[in-house]
Amino acid sequence: MAIQGVLRPGHAQIRVLNLEQGVHFYRDVLGLLETGRDDQGRVYFKAWDEQDHNSVVIREADRAGIDFFAFKVLDNDTLLHFERALNDYGLETSRMPAGEMLETGERVRFTLPTGHLIELYADKTWVGNDSAELNPAPWNANAEKGIAPIRMDHCLLYGPDTAAAKKILIEVLGFQLVERTLTPDREGEIALWLSCSNKAHDIAFVEHSEPGKLHHVAFQLESWEKVLRAADIMAMNDVPVDIGPTRHGITRGCTIYAWDPSGNRFETFMGGYQTYPDHKPITWTFEGLGEGGGLDYAHRKLHDTFLTVVT
Repeated sequence: MAIQGVLRPGHAQIRVLNLEQGVHFYRDVLGLLETGRDDQGRVYFKAWDEQDHNSVVIREADRAGIDFFAFKVLDNDTLLHFERALNDYGLETSRMPAGEMLETGERVRFTLPTGHLIELYADKTWVGNDSAELNPAPWNANAEKGIAPIRMDHCLLYGPDTAAAKKILIEVLGFQLVERTLTPDREGEIALWLSCSNKAHDIAFVEHSEPGKLHHVAFQLESWEKVLRAADIMAMNDVPVDIGPTRHGITRGCTIYAWDPSGNRFETFMGGYQTYPDHKPITWTFEGLGEGGGLDYAHRKLHDTFLTVVT
């Protein structure tokens, strides 16, 4: 499938309570590569197999959570097209200048009805993955540092009016609804999984009374063995685990959820299926989320922390 509009998740800026603790965790435990620091005090990272300069940015703040989540688009003409389409839809946008984030071009910002700040951009400095461009090996030494995900993959956001957010992403930005969970009365949707590619999801939402909340940022691993290795590394470093290792019924991903030192949840996962534009959304009942194995297929139950703890 040729992706011509929104390409993929590009970066997440995460608030941490102690910067150096955050650097130690994201660099040495999670195994992201530090790629720079700016005069705002932000620290930049990328996963070992990512090609662009950064995908995760952390800054110190008095409360944990997420500042914004961004998607990379095909080119600057596409960025202008989406900016106009968002304005025509009735959403106010703003432009962040090139260079405001290290090695990143102009970004178009807008706020979803859920209270989350979303960005689109077309340009970010290509730095490669430290493997040769001619006849490369399948991995290099960076793939063995810490948990070592191959990419920042998606996020789950909690906030109100997720139906309106879904409409914007589908009708304006060209996303596809892949899976959904119904409310207990089956009259509405309590959770949504949407894709801008052929992945099972690039962003997801859960209906929540407070706006702008982060549930997790997710990092992809290559295999179930790597997920189990991640569990060992978490235990060795006293990382508190929320759920897993287990499998989701929803998206079929094999997963661990845990918390960084500031209380931001993150996910390490592998698997999931591919979706295409002719696929129909999968529907889960609220009961299916728990006893049907939607969340935790091995234990077939809901976890209170998963539903209630957000930053």
